Amino acid sequence: MHTAMILAAGRGERLRPLTDRVPKPLLQVGRYRLIEYHLMSLASIGVHRVVINIAHLAELIQHTLGNGSRYGVEILYSQEPPGALETAGGIRNALPLLGQDPFLVINGDIRCDIRLDSLALEDPNFMHLVLVANPPHRPNGDFGLDRSPIPHRLLPPSGAANNLTYAGVGVFSPEPFRHLSEGRNPLAPLIRQCIDQKRATGEQYNGYWMDVGNADRLEAARSENG
Repeated sequence: MHTAMILAAGRGERLRPLTDRVPKPLLQVGRYRLIEYHLMSLASIGVHRVVINIAHLAELIQHTLGNGSRYGVEILYSQEPPGALETAGGIRNALPLLGQDPFLVINGDIRCDIRLDSLALEDPNFMHLVLVANPPHRPNGDFGLDRSPIPHRLLPPSGAANNLTYAGVGVFSPEPFRHLSEGRNPLAPLIRQCIDQKRATGEQYNGYWMDVGNADRLEAARSENG
């Protein structure tokens, strides 16, 4: 896999007023900004083409990261309108930059030690998601996981006890996104559609992972990465 997309267009409402002046992926956590950890991790596994979608404070992201050369990657920017396009809409908008092959997608506001080089698709038309145990801020989770076949099939949500939470990391074929209409599109309905078509797999990750989504979790991430 040679291409990845980092999602960085969101407003970061729950982190205001910090995100009034600094986009969430540029928040400092330890030695680096959130998004810089992803860029270096991708370069370390040989992914050197990175698409970043931008909307909120887009110019600041471009000015800070530049063309990516100091991280060992080439950065291409996918500009979105004010308010952004949500996850699936943002990926659809970036398809001309992402190419024809499967690509990694990473939320720009997470910290994790997931081994990105181990992720792959069973079929080029599938999607494969990394799931984690439900964190306190998402007790009901997102999807289930059928652990009998390998790779594990993703299942529709069926109650908090059986669900896991999408970690914001996955491998996607461009094919499902080509059929979306232009504009704002959330990712969850598209995932459910692929589950119904038996075109979605997943795996559970039990290592370090944090969604840096509000002030308390940002402080926790800074403490753990100090």
